[in-house]
Amino acid sequence: MVEQHRSRDGVISRCQHPLAILSRNADSAAMSSREIVIDLVNKLPENTSLAEIAREIELLAGIEKARWQARRGEGIPAEEARKLVDAWATK
Repeated sequence: MVEQHRSRDGVISRCQHPLAILSRNADSAAMSSREIVIDLVNKLPENTSLAEIAREIELLAGIEKARWQARRGEGIPAEEARKLVDAWATK
């Protein structure tokens, strides 16, 4: 999955989305958090701001948290999650 990023100066660059980074690394569970972040940062455009980098790291952290919750049987069923997202999108 490749996503376009537009920097504050209007430059558009392409990089892998964090979901693609995690999903392509089938053994991301074997990677340390540090290794996952380094992999992410290495794939971001050179002109990525610190705020954008922080946002991407927060997204990865949320995805990892959700994966661990799912493995432990926590969380909510997918259909219920879809309804929540639909409700949030209409606000």
